[in-house]
Amino acid sequence: MLSRRLGGSGLEVSRLGLGTMTWGTVVDEYGAEDQLTTFLDAGGTLLDTAPIYGEGRTEELVGRLLSKHGVRDRLVLAGKAGLVHRDDQVVRDSSRRTLLAQLDRSLRDLGTDHLDLWQIHRFDTRTPLDEAVATLDEAVRSGRVRYAGISNFTGWQASLAHARFDARGTGVPLVSTQIEYSLLHREPENDAIAAADYLGMSVLAWSPLGRGVLTGKYRAGIPGDSRGADAHWEAFVHTYLTPEKSRIVEAVAKASDGLGVPLTHTALAWVRDRPAVGAVIVGARTVAQLQESLASEHLTLPAQIADALSDVS
Repeated sequence: MLSRRLGGSGLEVSRLGLGTMTWGTVVDEYGAEDQLTTFLDAGGTLLDTAPIYGEGRTEELVGRLLSKHGVRDRLVLAGKAGLVHRDDQVVRDSSRRTLLAQLDRSLRDLGTDHLDLWQIHRFDTRTPLDEAVATLDEAVRSGRVRYAGISNFTGWQASLAHARFDARGTGVPLVSTQIEYSLLHREPENDAIAAADYLGMSVLAWSPLGRGVLTGKYRAGIPGDSRGADAHWEAFVHTYLTPEKSRIVEAVAKASDGLGVPLTHTALAWVRDRPAVGAVIVGARTVAQLQESLASEHLTLPAQIADALSDVS
C-alpha cells in the first residue's frame, strides 16, 4: 500500500487508514482481530481510534490485539480526545483536565507510551481555544504525542487553531484535519478542505463511502442487516437516502460498471486522490467489507471519469 506524509511533516501513513469506531460493539473482538491482521497484511499502517468509541471499549480491545500480535511498531496510532459521555449524552469538552485525562487513559488502554497522532475530536465553544492548543503542545513536548491534529473543525476554526499552535514554536505545525468527505458530502471543499490546503495540512477523510450508501447496498431498498435498518444508526444513514444522492450513486455505479470494479473502489479512489487528502479512513462490519475497500488501492481513476463524477456530484 502506498504511503503519504501528513502536512509536509515526517509522519508517513498508508493512504488507506482503518477506523475502529464500532469495535467492541458492532464488531466483536474476533472480528476486530481479523480486520487488524487483514489490514496489516495489505500494508496498512494508519489506525484511527478514540476513547469514546465502542461505548468506551474500543481502545482496550485495540490494546489487547496490539499486545497479542506484537504489532504496535508497525502502526501509526491516531487517537483523539475531547468528547465525553455525560448524562447519557455525548458532549464536547476540550479543557486541559479532560484532554489530559483522556490521553492518560488512551495510553493505558492501548498499552503504549505514546500516540503517533493526537487529535482534538471536535471544536469546543465553551473552552478557550488557547487552552486546548496549549494542551496539544504540552503533550507533544512531553513525548506522549508525536504529532498533533484536529477533527471536525470548520475552515476558520482550523485556521485559528493552526495559527495558535504554530505560535507556540514546537517546530512542527498541526499536520492534519479529519473531516467527513465523500462524493455525497462535498460541502467541506470550499471551507475546511480549502483551509487545510492553504495551511499545508492533510485531510483525513472519514465516511468516504457516504455512510455506506456509496457501496450500492441501498439501491434496491434497505437491507435488514444494514445500519440503515438499525434504529441507532437510521438517522445517520437516511440523510443520504434522497433522490439527489441516489442520482450520484447511479453515476458511480455506471462508472464502476465501465471500469469492471465494485462501486466501493470507484468511490474510495475518487476521495483518495482529491487535493489535500492525506488518507481515507475506512470502517467495516466484516472482513469481507474491509477487503473490498482495501482492494481499491489498486485502482487509479482515469481523469475523465474522476472529472465526470465531480461534475455529477
